Amino acid sequence: MALRNIREEGDALLLKKSRPVTDFDRRLHILIDDMRETLINADGVGLAAPQVGVLRRLVLVMDTSKEELTPEEQIIELINPEIIKTSGSQEGPEGCLSVPGVYGLVKRPDYVKVRAQDRHGKTFEVEGTGLTARCFCHEIDHLDGHLFTEISERILSEEELEEYSKKSE
Repeated sequence: MALRNIREEGDALLLKKSRPVTDFDRRLHILIDDMRETLINADGVGLAAPQVGVLRRLVLVMDTSKEELTPEEQIIELINPEIIKTSGSQEGPEGCLSVPGVYGLVKRPDYVKVRAQDRHGKTFEVEGTGLTARCFCHEIDHLDGHLFTEISERILSEEELEEYSKKSE
């Protein structure tokens, strides 16, 4: 496994639409393993393949509802993911490893169900609420060339971010 460089806002690749994964081979497994290591090392909650320079429909999302698990065990691998159901609404701060130090106020569904494939090509469905639902939406947006800053109501000041952090404690 190896750490991959995370592309940052301003990199044109982040604005491109990713292609579906068609080969579930050793190269894909290496990419997934590298992305897992990169995500954990960056202390993030999600990572999309375009963020590491690969235009393929692959994302990793941390299931933050499973606090008893290690970060490695919390990672959900989603290949060719599609959102098939949403409900509810949440609004709160959102950040991104590709936009370091910037947080915006973003509205997302509170519940999201996703259909995807695993690293071997087997189709499955997974659902999440709260932060996990937010991450599903955020990472899948990356696959279509979108950053959270495009849908952010506004960028939050450090003071506002601190206030939101206090509310969630």
